[in-house]
Amino acid sequence: MNKIRFAITGSGFMGRTHAEAIRRLDRDATLVALWGGSRAPALAERYGAACEPTLEALLARPDIDALVVTTPHHRHLPEALMALERGKHVLIEKPMAISLDECDRLMAAAQRSGALIGVGYHQRFRRNNVRARELIQAGAIGQVLTAQVSMPMYRAAATAQFGGTWAWWDQAENVGHLLNTAPHATDLMSWLTGSGIAQISAFCRTFAPGMKVEDTTLALMEFTNGTLFSFYSSNVLPVPAFPGEDFRFRLVGTKGLMDIAPVGELRLEDDKGWRVENVQVATNYVTAEAAFGDTRMQCYCDQMQAFLDGIRGQPLRCGSAADGRAAVAACLAMLTSSKEKRWVQP
Repeated sequence: MNKIRFAITGSGFMGRTHAEAIRRLDRDATLVALWGGSRAPALAERYGAACEPTLEALLARPDIDALVVTTPHHRHLPEALMALERGKHVLIEKPMAISLDECDRLMAAAQRSGALIGVGYHQRFRRNNVRARELIQAGAIGQVLTAQVSMPMYRAAATAQFGGTWAWWDQAENVGHLLNTAPHATDLMSWLTGSGIAQISAFCRTFAPGMKVEDTTLALMEFTNGTLFSFYSSNVLPVPAFPGEDFRFRLVGTKGLMDIAPVGELRLEDDKGWRVENVQVATNYVTAEAAFGDTRMQCYCDQMQAFLDGIRGQPLRCGSAADGRAAVAACLAMLTSSKEKRWVQP
């Protein structure tokens, strides 16, 4: 079996994450080259890849089969589009793009070239989430009636843990904080329940002084199967988040309850009481290097393997282009609902 030869755009935290995933899957994949960002030369040297001076030079290489896009959101369209037009498969870190028109352009380019689009929803591969989906599909809590998702962020801690800067999150060209957080929540709920979003109502606010985009959102959603879903996201917490609440799902079903901490415990309650169904060991973020250890990298490696399998013609188990578009539609619907003070059908 020939290895799939990869390139990466972006040399920050997620650029290195995908470079590490490719290295760990060295029987099936190899990193050939990368481009973009001040850390690109050092990252290329670390992983034994070439560092190209321009995007055009990167994608002109005949020894690249697929591209991973890890740059800021507004860069996803031009980089992924150029790759697709050259027949190269593309794995795009969420969000897929910043508008539905951009998503549609990428999907049309993929259809023309026969290349594959994958979208980086690594939460689908967290072991607690995988087990939760199995239990839901087996009817362990019956029909899912309601779900609550909490995504508070204490940005100072994140910056200290990972190094570098995420100031680009606040730039207007990247649309808003929502596109950093909500795609994970809406995609995971759709993936868990097998249902899409029918309508959304939201309040989006900017509380941090000088912020040019929204930084806090409270939203209500109805899924096509009738599930009601509340969503909270904010990156203006003055102190570390409530323990265990930085990404938490609580589901109410007709037969039981489910409490999902993607990193932590997956707990189920029914007429037999509460019990722990699975445990995902927390990533040790004491140092930035620890973030590239086995615990965190497991889901990214599994996601990359799913993308490789899709390239080779197997059913795509990672996020698809349609999944990517659906999350962008949900984010934009929240912003529209808040601005226009009405329910929105994404």
